[in-house]
Amino acid sequence: MEQNFAFLLVKMLGSLALLVFGMKYMSEALQKLTGPQLRNTLSAMTGNRFTGILTGMLVTVAVQSSAATTVMTVSFVNAQLLSLAQAISVIMGANIGTTLSAWIMSAGFSFNLSDLVWPVFLIGIVLIYSKRRHIVGEFLFGVAFLFFALGMLSITGKEMDLAHNAWLTGFFGSFDPSSYLTILTFLLIGTILTIIAQSSAAIMAITMVLCTSGVLPIHLGIALVMGENIGTTVTANVAALTGNVMARRAAMAHLLFNVFGVTWVLIVFFPFVDMVCSLVHVDPHSSTIDPARLSFVLATFHSCFNVINTLVLVWCIPLIERAVCWIIKDKEQAPEQAAEEPTMQLQYINGGIMSTPEIAVLQAQREVQSFGTEIQDMFNRVRLLMVTDSNENFDKGFKAIENEEDNTDRREYAIAEFLAQVSLEHLSDETKEKVRIMMRQIGEIESIGDGCYNLARTMKRFREKGKHMDEHKNKAINMMMELVDKALSQMNVVLRDRDEVVNIKLSLRLENEINALRTELKSRNAGEVDNHTTTYDQATAFTDLVCECERIGDYIINVVQAKLGK
Repeated sequence: MEQNFAFLLVKMLGSLALLVFGMKYMSEALQKLTGPQLRNTLSAMTGNRFTGILTGMLVTVAVQSSAATTVMTVSFVNAQLLSLAQAISVIMGANIGTTLSAWIMSAGFSFNLSDLVWPVFLIGIVLIYSKRRHIVGEFLFGVAFLFFALGMLSITGKEMDLAHNAWLTGFFGSFDPSSYLTILTFLLIGTILTIIAQSSAAIMAITMVLCTSGVLPIHLGIALVMGENIGTTVTANVAALTGNVMARRAAMAHLLFNVFGVTWVLIVFFPFVDMVCSLVHVDPHSSTIDPARLSFVLATFHSCFNVINTLVLVWCIPLIERAVCWIIKDKEQAPEQAAEEPTMQLQYINGGIMSTPEIAVLQAQREVQSFGTEIQDMFNRVRLLMVTDSNENFDKGFKAIENEEDNTDRREYAIAEFLAQVSLEHLSDETKEKVRIMMRQIGEIESIGDGCYNLARTMKRFREKGKHMDEHKNKAINMMMELVDKALSQMNVVLRDRDEVVNIKLSLRLENEINALRTELKSRNAGEVDNHTTTYDQATAFTDLVCECERIGDYIINVVQAKLGK
């Protein structure tokens, strides 16, 4: 008998593992299908708290993972793509969206869907091996695994006959369901189990097995569900540990939101449970409750808890914002640290926070856009060297450009490392192409940084010889740099544009103008050398500067064309 029970226990744990795998597989497929739409939804986020709640709901329903939505939101706050107030509203919406998972599991426990999963498995595997519909196939495969696991859990729970297990019934029977101490104990158990399992869905499934088997009273089951709501906030708080202060505040807001909800529910616990049970026509005090209906009670409680909690706290978002700012204060920068020269730091991505792969692409795109803007600033600092008279100011400017060139190398590596990490995940074909494009773009942008440094070195070498450019040569170089600066400005416009509205005609025209001016200036310079109207050193430096500007123009057009996959 003990051997049979051990086998059934392993079978139940295996079913739980299959449930988690099915939800993860389904979530990843949904992210591939809806990734671009999710990115557009989040990028269009406004300061309206109700829009934020709706966004959080839709994203969570789309990816079927509140943890994924919350971690993504924290990473967006870390990247300064969302304000703290916006993030709090999104997290509130995510808590409502995750209730759909509870209803899906409730349906799996209440209805025998095991016979329906086989044709879904068949259709799914056929679509997976097709080229055009393989993502839909992966989604169907995940759904089939999910319902198959729920069916196995329900069957295994009945086979274990937990209601007649003397040890289990004795253990749960030793607790008084009408005692607040018991409720608090099971709330703590639910929190700890969720933190250990890192999956509120798995603990919810176990709770439903115990309740529908008749071994766990509904009040204790609901206490476990409340604990799961607190335990699930740990995922975002762990992800935020390596983030900035705002990211940690967003994760803390999630914890405060759920702790507040659990607190007020505890105050009115028994009347609130009675109200929830009445919604699904169940008498919690009856000794003849249909166990199959208890899964619906748990799902109903989960929905009521999160919806009411959101309706109460949506008006208190500024108060929550002030509370988390008081709990997690800004770090004061030490004077000696402030005196140091600024070092390279990514603005929109952080190696310690990996949001959902499809959404992480948006962070990388913002980082590439920022990279392009900073490269243009670097080029303009090179232009300033041309008109710097003081040797001391020139040396300071050159040193700054030298440091920036080093930073561009490290910035390219950091972005490439992040993109490589993202590319290891399951991505849609469209997102894979975006990753490849960005890999090419950051390489070309880094080459622009090298070109800027080469320009500065040429100026430095020429200056160290005590030489100065003629006025007409300075004017010609300034004309060339003006064209390059216009090309950089247009490159940054293209980087910010959506793919469907990109127009490279202006970039191509500027590239042609740069090439034509390069040819004209080189020809004129050669003529001056032949006529002995310029020195060799001046002619050589002039040619080096003009040709380097033309090479930068080539890198710029490569960045622009990469946007279109050319």
